[in-house]
Amino acid sequence: MNRTHNDIAEKVREQVCVHLNQLLADAADLSMQTKQAHWALRGPNFIALHKLFDDVHDHCGEWTDSLAERVAALGGQPLGTLQAAAAATRLEKYPVELVVDRQHAERIALALARFGAFVRKAIDDFAKQGDADSADLATEISREVDKDLWFVEAHLG
Repeated sequence: MNRTHNDIAEKVREQVCVHLNQLLADAADLSMQTKQAHWALRGPNFIALHKLFDDVHDHCGEWTDSLAERVAALGGQPLGTLQAAAAATRLEKYPVELVVDRQHAERIALALARFGAFVRKAIDDFAKQGDADSADLATEISREVDKDLWFVEAHLG
């Protein structure tokens, strides 16, 4: 841990940073999955999903930045490289051979739902550990993930 005058106990900060870095890996993976879908999809809903997946990708970038900055603020070391994310992600591997727009929407919806579940669990974990600010950050991300999931699932009927 890096030196900081943050008054949260170092042990708590260490534990929270482990969980934040896990979410960082998941969010970074989700970011690249949405870009893969954005680049590779074909079908009658192309333009709508192309734009939507780009929006979700932008949101993932905001989440990864916020998570990494929270780690740094707590005195931890953000693990934000592509290699770190690939090694630590809990999301299912994205099938790069997908082309059909609906298949991409289904896979992105599943990834968003899984990431949302991880974030909601983190809210409770952070609160139990006494880090209200990290719980608040996770709550904010959770609301945004749910909204993105709603938008993607709207294409599934």
